[in-house]
Amino acid sequence: MTATSPEDKDRFGFARASSNMCGCTLMNSQTGNVVADVMRRKERVTVTELPSMIRVDAIDHCEFNYDEIAEELGVDTFETSDLEEVLSTHYGRMVRLDDRTLLFANPEDAAQYLGFDLVAVR
Repeated sequence: MTATSPEDKDRFGFARASSNMCGCTLMNSQTGNVVADVMRRKERVTVTELPSMIRVDAIDHCEFNYDEIAEELGVDTFETSDLEEVLSTHYGRMVRLDDRTLLFANPEDAAQYLGFDLVAVR
């Protein structure tokens, strides 16, 4: 094992503050590429293509709208199970709805979907 160089420490820094980011990794497949194309057109979303995967990163939150994806694919329906086939990993709070999947950078932003109230602790 080799020692970590100073350049690596700068490149792989650590911070306790929130990054305000959320996202996922998609399989680099026909469907994964179409999902990435749909996401690429959204504000605050960055799509990075890698040899075996596609990374989708978003500031604050992102929405995988099944109707948009189905239209782009040229199919009648796109569902949660279809997204799960190409979704490898995710980070952020995930909320699954009938017509879309949402990712939030901050769990508090997902509170309305998850059925809990934010109460100040004294």
